[in-house]
Amino acid sequence: MELPTQFKAKYQRLLGAQFPAFLQSFAEAPQHGFRLNPLKPPAHPAIDQSRPISNVPNGYYGKVDGKSPAHQSGYVYSQEPSAMLVAEAVAPAPGERVLDLCAAPGGKSTQLAALMQNQGLLVANEIDRGRAKVLVENLERFGVWNPLILNERPDRLSPAFPAYFDKILVDAPCSGEGMFRKNPSATTYWDADYPAACAVRQREILQAAVKMLKPGGQLVYSTCTFAPEEDEQIIAWLLDQYPLELVALDKSAGMSDGRPEWADGNPELQRTLRLFPQSFAGDGHFIAKLQSTATGKPVKIRGQRSNVGGADRKEWQQFVAQNLTDFKAGSLLQFGEQLYSFNPEIPDLQGLRVMLPGTPLGTLKKHRIEPSYGLAMVLRPEQVQRTLPISYEQWQRYVHGDIFNTDAELPKGWYLLLYQQMPVGFGKVVNGTVKNFFPKGLRFQVEKG
Repeated sequence: MELPTQFKAKYQRLLGAQFPAFLQSFAEAPQHGFRLNPLKPPAHPAIDQSRPISNVPNGYYGKVDGKSPAHQSGYVYSQEPSAMLVAEAVAPAPGERVLDLCAAPGGKSTQLAALMQNQGLLVANEIDRGRAKVLVENLERFGVWNPLILNERPDRLSPAFPAYFDKILVDAPCSGEGMFRKNPSATTYWDADYPAACAVRQREILQAAVKMLKPGGQLVYSTCTFAPEEDEQIIAWLLDQYPLELVALDKSAGMSDGRPEWADGNPELQRTLRLFPQSFAGDGHFIAKLQSTATGKPVKIRGQRSNVGGADRKEWQQFVAQNLTDFKAGSLLQFGEQLYSFNPEIPDLQGLRVMLPGTPLGTLKKHRIEPSYGLAMVLRPEQVQRTLPISYEQWQRYVHGDIFNTDAELPKGWYLLLYQQMPVGFGKVVNGTVKNFFPKGLRFQVEKG
């Protein structure tokens, strides 16, 4: 890889004796990692779990196949190893209100949901609509319960959530220097002024984020860049401008302290965490955790109300009685023909660009409900009255969108399809044929080998 001349000169000056090892790290292959999903019912996907990642429960080094049953069913999530440490730094507790402000593609949001044990409120926001669609797909596949997924600018979010969140994660858009190994083309648009330009946008995002943090709440800021302008200097600015203090982060082998000398010399900046690829088996990353020292009480806001009428509510209750066991959706919300379960703590959604208000339950048809893929992804087999184990070949046909036959003489109705005990979606059995309801936008072909 050919690194920009000014980039090399900058880090030779900053790193001194560490620079040769830093430079050599760019010639090495990027690390791959994945997380197992604790939100899913017990199963044993055939994945090598022999190389755990330090400080990340359920995190492992290795590469997973994005067209495998374990991936499609949400049992595994592919994620770069260094990035996994960010959600661990947030450390959300079950029941808290948590915001992932720059959330796509969803790796950190899914990890936050797992740490929250699907309890509380997770709001995931992404300003880019195309990336927000990917965010929806990943949280749905992972089985995240009642997430609120938005497509908004941070400054439009802050009036809707004043002093609201217990924890906020800002994984800020940055110059991406730490990802050069993974994405060498990023070096082509880097120049010496790029980090400073990114820092302007990062300050704007953080100004909105601080307004949404409740007194005593915690803010985690992270980047995938080495640039001091976007790392220590941003934290020094936050400490100067707002009632915040740094919280020390646990560091294990290969993890480095932040560099006060790269900002204003404040020794507190050593509490931040740096990951250099010559020291840690992962890409470059920076993480800082801050706590609000502001006083006052959280602002009470009006919660979203259910808008589901009696007839549609009755259709849903009938579907549950005929198909599910020991399943409670809670509050119901209707967007068009779609029926959702939602967290009533969320604010009135009017005026916000909503990608997903909660967990999709199904599509309202005439006198019936067609269950959603999102519902299948949150269910456990014991919560469904009818399940159907399928073979690998049948799974291949299912994710391609094809119908397939079943050998057993099964009653007509909805079945949760299971591959090796992993729920993969709903099918409808009619006269020995399994009609396919895998979402059209998610379908793919698995190469036969």
